[in-house]
Amino acid sequence: MVVAAFVAPFLLPATVRFVATAAQLPGVRLAVITTEPAENLPPVLKEHLAAHWRVQDALDPRQIAEAVTGLSGQIGRVERLVGALEQLQVPLGQVREGLGIPGMDAGTARNVRDKARMKEVLTAAGVPCARHQLVTHPGEALAFAEQVGFPMVAKPPAGAGAQATYRLDDIGMLRGWLDAIPPRADVPGLLEEFLVGEEHTFDSVTVGGTTVWGSISDYLPPPLEVLRNPWIQWQVLLPRHIDDSRYDAIKQIGPAALRALGVRDALTHMEWFRRPDGSVAVSEVGARPPGAQLSSMLGYVHDVDFYRTWCELVILDRFDPPPRRYAAGTAYLRGQGRGRVRAVHGAEKLQQELGHLVVEAKLPEPGQPASTSYEGEGYVIVRDPDTEVVREALHRIVDGLRVELVEAQ
Repeated sequence: MVVAAFVAPFLLPATVRFVATAAQLPGVRLAVITTEPAENLPPVLKEHLAAHWRVQDALDPRQIAEAVTGLSGQIGRVERLVGALEQLQVPLGQVREGLGIPGMDAGTARNVRDKARMKEVLTAAGVPCARHQLVTHPGEALAFAEQVGFPMVAKPPAGAGAQATYRLDDIGMLRGWLDAIPPRADVPGLLEEFLVGEEHTFDSVTVGGTTVWGSISDYLPPPLEVLRNPWIQWQVLLPRHIDDSRYDAIKQIGPAALRALGVRDALTHMEWFRRPDGSVAVSEVGARPPGAQLSSMLGYVHDVDFYRTWCELVILDRFDPPPRRYAAGTAYLRGQGRGRVRAVHGAEKLQQELGHLVVEAKLPEPGQPASTSYEGEGYVIVRDPDTEVVREALHRIVDGLRVELVEAQ
């Protein structure tokens, strides 16, 4: 029996699914460390969890360590400490080191969490990535702009996904960013060369320092373009076959990047660009399950429960590489305008035409507030053995389904 603790600051739906899956693994006794009181636990967690420990701040390594020590006195010594959020990876590494728990150490976690440090490590190892500069005052930012030119990307060094990430097209936008989020020595900013081309992911499993399995998806278009253009309906496509020559370079560069960062036993989510000339550049790496429905889509294309696959990997050290059986894709439903959802148009017609391909959907509901994320107010996931069938279905969904937003009177 393996005793494990799952750190889940807030019990959002995706997190609950991960925790519930881990709690139901045969041979696992699972406790949850969270800011939520026990009475707020969903029924599925109350039924299967071995213990619950509430903390005030689930990102604080001291509080996590105290919780693990307390839980060890209740259910036995905690042998695995896990969490699905990117912001947790460094605190978890610190606690593992302090308490002698196997898993990713703090140094490796910092390599994949601190985006400036990540790119320094990759550059030193000869892994292609965007030119970058950690800036602590305006002078450094202006000097970097002079060096690389515009456009540039500005982001926090410890950001996740596209959170607080901006495209800066000229000196005026750079000065506006410096005024709005002035970098300081204790709160630096990260500026990067703006990569152009196709953006993709490389989701992979590394065991003992060797990448033993990988998956590739296509962002259509890149998320930064989606953020800048509210009218764009974002799509993510996982093709059935990933032996296309467009993907050859990342199959070598991706594992090389993970070796350089020190990743040994983990699922990682990498974002990368294929430039117009065919060259590849790594954008970011996260040592956690992918978001934006990618974890679900990985399950659909490989015909497995990918939430369980990840839980078995990080708790039981067990991973059986699954074959790729399908293509899958998600169309993200982004409302036009501002305010709240008034109506969803075209859903019935698309259900009649494409319902046999739909494996998961979350349609926006009237009254729902407009999303602040590029993922929009809802989504539809489709699957088929033929990649072109999935591609066409995604196009028909974004062309035929419209989310109407209206501002309150």
